[in-house]
Amino acid sequence: MVFKAILAALAVVASAHPVLENRQSQSQSLEEYIARQFNISLEGAIRNIGGANNNIVEAAGEGFVVASPSTEAPNYFFTWTRDSALTELMLIDELIFGTESVGNNSLQVLAEQYTTAQAQLQTVTNPSGALWPAGQGLGEPKFYSNGTRFNGAWGRPQNDGPALRASTFMEIAEAIFQRNPNAATIVGNVYWPLIYNDLLYVGQYWNTTSYDLWEEVNGNSFFTTTAQHRALVQGSIWAERLNRTCEPCQQAPQIACFLANNFWNETGGYILANINANQVTRSQINADPILAAMHAFDINATCDAAALQPCNSRILSSHKIWVDSFRDLYPINDNATAPAAVLVGRYSEDVYYNGNPWYITTLAAAELLYDAAAQFSKQGSVTIDETSLPFWQDIYPDAQEGTVTESVDSLVTAMTDYADGFVSLVQQYTPPNGTLNEQINKTTGEPVSAIALTWSYAAFVTAIERREGNFPPSWGANSPTANNVANMCMSSSYNATTQYSPALAAGAMNVTEECESEVIFQLLWVTGSGENTYLVGNTSILGNTLEDTDNVIQVMRTNNYTDPEPKWFVPAWVPAGVPIEYKYVLLNSTDNSYTFENVTRYAYPASCGNNTVVTTLDTGSFPGRSYDGPLVEQPDVRSEVHFR
Repeated sequence: MVFKAILAALAVVASAHPVLENRQSQSQSLEEYIARQFNISLEGAIRNIGGANNNIVEAAGEGFVVASPSTEAPNYFFTWTRDSALTELMLIDELIFGTESVGNNSLQVLAEQYTTAQAQLQTVTNPSGALWPAGQGLGEPKFYSNGTRFNGAWGRPQNDGPALRASTFMEIAEAIFQRNPNAATIVGNVYWPLIYNDLLYVGQYWNTTSYDLWEEVNGNSFFTTTAQHRALVQGSIWAERLNRTCEPCQQAPQIACFLANNFWNETGGYILANINANQVTRSQINADPILAAMHAFDINATCDAAALQPCNSRILSSHKIWVDSFRDLYPINDNATAPAAVLVGRYSEDVYYNGNPWYITTLAAAELLYDAAAQFSKQGSVTIDETSLPFWQDIYPDAQEGTVTESVDSLVTAMTDYADGFVSLVQQYTPPNGTLNEQINKTTGEPVSAIALTWSYAAFVTAIERREGNFPPSWGANSPTANNVANMCMSSSYNATTQYSPALAAGAMNVTEECESEVIFQLLWVTGSGENTYLVGNTSILGNTLEDTDNVIQVMRTNNYTDPEPKWFVPAWVPAGVPIEYKYVLLNSTDNSYTFENVTRYAYPASCGNNTVVTTLDTGSFPGRSYDGPLVEQPDVRSEVHFR
């Protein structure tokens, strides 16, 4: 294929990795650990990618990143779009940094295989939808490790995946250009169709709700929205480099406005993880903003760039509030006070595996500080304001409000030492063989949950690279495009319907275009404790069932649910003009039991060529239970899907 010729130019330089040489540090034992664990983590991530002669994940398809070899308690033997993109982003940066091949797997070959695998996934019809006509299938969060659709009940869609994948492909394009500055035509023909499909999705669905990166909350996620902003800014810059156009990229100023005006909790002093999320009882103090700022990190950006950078005062304040929420929560932390680092989890109310610290999040706490320290050093000054002052006083008691220029090195050293504390804790709870699971038991310190988690390995590599001063290429965070913030936030989006197409030159399957119509299913129902509402029907996207519990795949959304109007909804593209049989289903999370409605319902999608969006409005009717609340008028269907 053509793209093989492109990636053949990405020969890996067989030289020692700079991160393993010439260290000067306060703690030799930490340095020795880092030198050993870096190679273990890099190799561990690579060994979780399907390919020839890989006996760790031999059931996985070539180029598919497996979340973990764990197949039970929990089963993570799937490929997630988000995890895959972040892992490959780490690997392509290693290629740019000049890392030598690991084992028999060159980073060039891995980039090639990832490209083919993702090109194929873009065309797989799944419970979220298909590539054509509306691209909804791109929002499907996970697939089986061989690239086939997963039909199980899940939190879908997850809108961060296409944005992260687009940025990863653009990083691959950057690696190509660094070795062949004349590669515009061939990169445009091979990679731009892949990138553009994902950018179309971002432009079309950025202002709709989806599940967050932890797959638990349906709303507008700060992490997702930040990733979407970066992708569209990058896309605009790459379109110009490749002499292409990117109409969905014109949504970037609106996303920047949305980010700037909706997520900051002034009273609490932290960035909210999610907004527009109903039935969420936790505080929203969360790792999400930290991970978002890490993904938005650009060494050339200023601290007040529209894409919130690690050195931004709001990010540093959020870091403090988030870390402090775990100091007296986990017994293993022994109520340690700042400037001592502690093990951190996703959020304090977490109950997954009884709620524990994660390797990913503890390493993220360090990486963000390494990023910020590098930005302050590059800029030669630190501006401390009312928002960031509590953070600075924790690690540098003499800190005061104002712009610091003469003692920048002292502040940066204090920040770096604090970051090293988080890595030292990871060292303390890394088993002798270097395997990084998902979590660390909050009492005993034993590794728990999924074994050899790919994201944990990738998180270690990126944290250490930042510690050693190795930064990804600038993605344009300091560009006029990135800092163009709309004067008034509008709930606009780009209608990309019918513009999606398979990226054939990259290895995508040539999917057939079918005539489909959008139906928005709505249900009035008050759920009981632990219940969730699903939709099934006699079409592929609805599970091809009216009674099989194994194919209950369409979870309904709660964003329009209020006590006066307990309304669930889910949009679906179905064959045009063909009557649909459907039912609603209740899932009881306490015993994983399903209750199907005792009636069969019918919807009548618009005919082919008719742009009408059909909307249903039903009241639940289950065995022994029926809806007895107030009826509501049928609303404008678009306001239900594209809402702020």
